[in-house]
Amino acid sequence: MIQFISHYNDQYNYLDTIALALQGGCRWVQLRMKNAPIEEVRRAAKLAQVMCQNAGATLIIDDHVELVKELHADGVHLGLNDMPIAEARRLLGDGYIIGGTANTFDDVKAHAEAGADYIGCGPFRFTTTKERLSPVLGLEGYRQITERMRNEHIDLPIVAIGGITAADVPSIMKTGVTGIAISGAVINAVDPVDEMKRLIKIVDNE
Repeated sequence: MIQFISHYNDQYNYLDTIALALQGGCRWVQLRMKNAPIEEVRRAAKLAQVMCQNAGATLIIDDHVELVKELHADGVHLGLNDMPIAEARRLLGDGYIIGGTANTFDDVKAHAEAGADYIGCGPFRFTTTKERLSPVLGLEGYRQITERMRNEHIDLPIVAIGGITAADVPSIMKTGVTGIAISGAVINAVDPVDEMKRLIKIVDNE
């Protein structure tokens, strides 16, 4: 399972990066536009939704619960400082996917109890795409979290995120996580479409 988190660089804007990820075969996209005005996010979300529907991909919108409901997007991803997951579930009901960011096992447990559908767990290493970074987990961090999840019978998909490159994927997948979230490794590649294809192949083989 690979999730693509939209971002931008000198060459591509948010929607360009989503188009490239979809071309490369990714079928789970998160539109993440931190600090962008809501109107800008709404415009991008409408276009991203059409792109994802045409590709048969799932579209998750970061943070904006009300926009997810308005557009009937597939779901929302909530950071530790965003709306609480239980409140989002109350507003959205059961028909939407809700993901939550976690940095510790306690975060994971709280999200599971609040009704999250999956966990974005990280950061794996230092990453420049995120402000106010939580403590870096590394491989050992993932091993400990997934082991405690098994011990406490918490059965939620857990997606590793944060500065991950293709070379990291085999060892990360061996820690017990369900999937990988990728951004910079794809959009900064010489050929982003090829890089996405390569990453999907690596994850599928693990």
